[in-house]
Amino acid sequence: MLIFPAIDLKGGKCVRLRQGKKEDETVFSDDPVAMGRKWQDLGAQWLHVVDLDGAFSSRPQNLESIRGLRRALTIPIQLGGGLRTLETLALYIDLGIDRLILGTAVLKDPDLVAKACSTYPGRIAVGLDARDGLVAVEGWTETSTQNVLAVAQKLVPLKPAALIYTDISRDGVKKGVNVEATKALAQAVDLPVIASGGVSSLADIEALLPLEPLGVVGVIIGRALYDGIFQLPEALRLAQAGKHLD
Repeated sequence: MLIFPAIDLKGGKCVRLRQGKKEDETVFSDDPVAMGRKWQDLGAQWLHVVDLDGAFSSRPQNLESIRGLRRALTIPIQLGGGLRTLETLALYIDLGIDRLILGTAVLKDPDLVAKACSTYPGRIAVGLDARDGLVAVEGWTETSTQNVLAVAQKLVPLKPAALIYTDISRDGVKKGVNVEATKALAQAVDLPVIASGGVSSLADIEALLPLEPLGVVGVIIGRALYDGIFQLPEALRLAQAGKHLD
């Protein structure tokens, strides 16, 4: 199982929000590139980056920080936040970003998702962010009436690289991963699933390992790493060991 350290960008700084609320932020670093180097040096195989300003404004806002991360790092980067047009996707593909995450477009512009998946096969992931089982969009400021599992099943023919599932109620508050909801999603679709939101201990990672045969291929970790609840190498060792569990 892959471990994705998260870097959330807001105003050129590395921050974490509680439950996606932009007024409830903690700044962890003024230097996102240095933070990216730290995670790479500690053994990260991927980096998960979100342009929070982009998510709220619907267009790229932290381009320089993202460009700096791509230049500084050799590991692959997946990026989300404010990706609403093919032109924006092309911009980031040209920058060398390995995987792009579409979220709001899944409900607001499904044609974009279909075109993106066909134009950039293997490089488009879909973020399914849930509030009480319903998909939330526009930087989590709007909750739709559409069920996560129903939306996910419609995406299967497009063959996105992965579905990234976040339980918003648990994001940034270290309540623990919603294992049951993640399992339900993995069972509902034949697509790779990445868990996100709420990792608070190594036990949360351990709880996800039995879901790997169902298609849960990774977990995104943010605040627990920044608060020093555990260290990235510990998480990586546990995830690696999971390959050998029955």
